[in-house]
Amino acid sequence: MNYNVRGENIEVTPALREYVEKKLGKLERYFDGTPDANVNVNLKVNNAKDQKIEVTIPMPQLVLRAEESNEDMYAAIDLVGEKLERQIRKHKTKVNRKLREKGSTKTMFANGGATTATAVQDIEDEDYELVRTKRFDLKPMDSEEAILQMNMLGHNFFVFTNAETNTTNVVYRRKDGKYGIIEPS
Repeated sequence: MNYNVRGENIEVTPALREYVEKKLGKLERYFDGTPDANVNVNLKVNNAKDQKIEVTIPMPQLVLRAEESNEDMYAAIDLVGEKLERQIRKHKTKVNRKLREKGSTKTMFANGGATTATAVQDIEDEDYELVRTKRFDLKPMDSEEAILQMNMLGHNFFVFTNAETNTTNVVYRRKDGKYGIIEPS
């Protein structure tokens, strides 16, 4: 895995970089071989009591992403590592269960770092109940109009057809109060 560690309002010292690589390197045990992935790590300090780490690991069939805040950067790194590990275990259990149902023995994940029976039961007990389906026509508009529509409806996201590209896009409100857009590649 290739690590890209950036700092905002913080100097990324060799010790900090080494700690990030050590903690996130533990995730490799969940995969068959070392995954060829870029690990994007963003360390932020807004004030002495708010230190944040954001980690994104784009992979061919999966994107792992987690963020944590803490007064101590090293504690935040520990927390984000645990969060990513839970995501991998959860995804691993789902993938392996689906493949067992289809009769395939091929898995994306290694058997090392096996999921415990309790974790498997927790994941299998988790019910993804779909309670509502909405259908609507996607009106062609620009992103600014989509943001206005989203705000008028009081939603956190809005699906629309981009008038310039004629593709389906999603605008959303970020945690920092700003807006983002999701476009197909």
